[in-house]
Amino acid sequence: MKIRFVSRGKLVDFKEKYESEGENLILFGFEGMGEVSYEKELKGESHDFEQVALLSKMSKTIVVCGCATDTRGLKRKSAVVAEKGRLCGVSDDTNVIDGEMNAGANLRIYETELGRMGMVVAEDIFFPETVKALALCGSDFIVCPFGKVTDTFLQTLLRSYSYLYGVPILLCGVGYSWIADPFGQITFASPQNTVTEFENVKEYHLIETRRRGIRKAPLL
Repeated sequence: MKIRFVSRGKLVDFKEKYESEGENLILFGFEGMGEVSYEKELKGESHDFEQVALLSKMSKTIVVCGCATDTRGLKRKSAVVAEKGRLCGVSDDTNVIDGEMNAGANLRIYETELGRMGMVVAEDIFFPETVKALALCGSDFIVCPFGKVTDTFLQTLLRSYSYLYGVPILLCGVGYSWIADPFGQITFASPQNTVTEFENVKEYHLIETRRRGIRKAPLL
């Protein structure tokens, strides 16, 4: 499948100039939308989520875009997901570092035409249990909208997670994007908005362990 990474620029500007290159997924970082107020969205005073849905309808693809959501002053880092004109949902980050924002409540896997897409939001990528949980719950691939990329340490994390948990990971930050495959390799890296081919391959094994102290319950 083809992935379009949009690591620079706003979603609304991208939508106005959009021309299809046959991509199956469009992934934005956190520069795509900025801050979104749930109150204004519900009152019809803003239409940010609608723009994501409209782009997905126009492109006939899946669109994922990072943003900051404001629920009456309670701010979280979030990711909006839409597929072919339908708004599929909004995922929040579940971990907060140094009190910068507020943490959300749960993880989510989206059922899409490309397979089961696990969602890691921003700094959740620094917590291995997040990626592990999504992998164990059957994600075919994992996407991560991220903020400003300032350290190539992220490459090491992506390679490690994809290798350990057997699931490819796609990250789009502000100014850089990567794809890590289940064999621990970075198969794509670019600071530009670009379209690339992506082979969705999982790698996992059934592991058996022998443990003491665990016995079957006696028959009644």
